[in-house]
Order: sequence, then structure tokens, then C-alpha cells
Amino acid sequence: MKKIVGLVGTNSEHSTNRQLLQYIEKHFAQKAEVTLVEIGNLPLFTKPTEKTLPDAVRQLALTIEGADGVIISTPEYDHAIPAVLLNALNWLSYGIYPFVDKPVMIIGASYGTLGSSRAQAQLRQILDAPELKARIMPSSEFLLSHSLQAFNEAGQLVNPDMVAQLEGLFQDFLIFMEITSQLGNAHEVNQKLAENVSWENR
Repeated sequence: MKKIVGLVGTNSEHSTNRQLLQYIEKHFAQKAEVTLVEIGNLPLFTKPTEKTLPDAVRQLALTIEGADGVIISTPEYDHAIPAVLLNALNWLSYGIYPFVDKPVMIIGASYGTLGSSRAQAQLRQILDAPELKARIMPSSEFLLSHSLQAFNEAGQLVNPDMVAQLEGLFQDFLIFMEITSQLGNAHEVNQKLAENVSWENR
């Protein structure tokens, strides 16, 4: 059974993005082991000169490294990902590189009609950066709009079309992870390329 990290892309206590990942965790329990991780406890990224990383960052990196894939659920603030998510990605690309060649599926929920579409597009661009270099599943947008009305009291998605879309994408992600596991011939090179990116010459 595949092991997947469900990364909650917000520090909000009451987030429909967390709720969406909790739904995925339960709904697909027979297909994969999904473990939710929070990023709100990470300190503010300060680019330490000795690249000494906080324990919480190291633990998060180890969790991601040990997973077959990552699902990131992001809200959208001012057409962008939350600062707390960018903060986490900054830490996770500074002297450690758990996302290099890691299969990633991006999803998102928002209170409005766009379902975090702009934030998801920005997140794709960030994850493609040379220090992160994740393998992002193509053609896999899952945009949950009007998310405050999207779940019932039991935490289940109420729209059967959205459920069907998510089930199809999740099955595709299982296949994508399997295919990606066979594409590791350049992994060592990609790791070195990420390590050689200079933060001082930008």
C-alpha cells in the first residue's frame, strides 16, 4: 500500500483544506495510507548561515522522504498560496531536498468560485524550482469551490460529481507514483543540481 503525505497548506484552525485532506484520508483508506502533516508549527524562515535546521523542519523532511508521494491542499489568499506554505517550502529546500523527484498532487479548496485555481498555478511554479524539483502530476487540478457548503456534518463531500472527479484523480495519482518510482535514473544528478543552487547569487 502506498504511503502518502497529506500536507495541510495553511495554519488556520478551521480550514476546509484540512477537511478535504481528512476526507481523502478516510475515503481512500483501503487504497493508500494517507498521513496528514501540519506546517503551522514551523518557525519563520530566516536563512540561517550555517544551514542549521529546526527539528520540526528535519522531521517534516524525513516524513516526506519516507512517503511515496505528497498531496498538498492549498487555500488561496490574494491570488497566491498562504505565507505559511511558502515558509514551509523555503525550509524544505534549504540544505535538504525531500521534494526532489517526489510525486506531488496539488488540490485546493476555497470559499469562492475559483477553488484556489491561481494559488494552485503558483504552487506548481514553486515546486518546479530547481531547489525543489518535484514531479507534479500533470492535468490534475482539483478545485473545490464554495467549500463551506461542500461537506456534510459527517465530513463527507456532498457533490457526487466532485467525489467522482477526486476518485479518478486519486487513482491516477496511484499510477503516477508507480510510474515515477521507475524514473529514478537521474535522481542523484537532480539531487546534486538542487544542492548546487546558490541562494547568494540570485
